[in-house]
Amino acid sequence: METPSGSSDLLPGTLFLLILRTLSGGPLHGYAIAKRIKQASREGLHVEDGSLYPALNRMLVKGWLASQWGISETNRKARFYRLTPEGRKQLAKEAGEFDRQVRAIQLVMRTA
Repeated sequence: METPSGSSDLLPGTLFLLILRTLSGGPLHGYAIAKRIKQASREGLHVEDGSLYPALNRMLVKGWLASQWGISETNRKARFYRLTPEGRKQLAKEAGEFDRQVRAIQLVMRTA
């Protein structure tokens, strides 16, 4: 994942969290996931294919996602991903942990 400045440093697990959150609105194919993250972040985050598809595959193996082939809005064959019940649990867990980490970082930034 890259930011506009070219940095690829994110907190560990952030890409999984972003994908899980994006798919909480319903099934999407890979390109649409990357596009939605980019739009939601006001172009602040860009998920590269080389990061996105390996992450999606790892999440399939973990049972957080399921997939099926379908036709995209451009009339092309595409693999659509959706959250499983286990994925919804993981989203709640990761969102809570992320919020805790952000609060802790904010505390350090205010006092250091």
